[in-house]
Amino acid sequence: MNFNDVSFEFAAGKANQLPKSDLPEVVFSGHSNVGKSSLINKLVQRKALARVSAQPGKTATINFYRLQDFRMVDLPGYGYAKVSKAEKDRWAGLVEGYLSSERNIALIVQIIDIRHKPTADDYNMIRFLYNQNAPFVIVLTKKDKLKKSAYEKRIQEVLDELEEFEGTELIPFSAVTGDGLDDIKETIEEYISESE
Repeated sequence: MNFNDVSFEFAAGKANQLPKSDLPEVVFSGHSNVGKSSLINKLVQRKALARVSAQPGKTATINFYRLQDFRMVDLPGYGYAKVSKAEKDRWAGLVEGYLSSERNIALIVQIIDIRHKPTADDYNMIRFLYNQNAPFVIVLTKKDKLKKSAYEKRIQEVLDELEEFEGTELIPFSAVTGDGLDDIKETIEEYISESE
């Protein structure tokens, strides 16, 4: 599967602007500043396909990227405190509108920063996906920021923190070293072939 033949396709700011779902979709979800854009850019070997924002909470649209066999869908990062309630409500409506519409979702990549305990918003999202039996995996970003002993300790803590979501696949990843990238690509390919 070719991850490098990719182009930006569309940005939807409202649920009624969503494009037709005529390809399998791989969805990226996570807290603001969790490394979502860096993961997408690493997957497609582009420096700035998904814009990495120095200011969290700037991605206020659902962004669609077209590849040969599927679409990548970048949901707005949630949980950023400095955004008005009206804007948070608009984001929530947009994301809920996307997830509840009849879309061909092959996989949701839920992203968590390995260094921190999942936030209340992370738990809400994971619980929603788990209870809906949605196809999802959890990618633990920023692995390179931890020394080996701290990393091993955190992995054990993450397993405890997420124990209620039994059977959920966890993939540690570093956008700096590319560690875990092949595992993420293989997982995406597997879910897309199952969705066809």
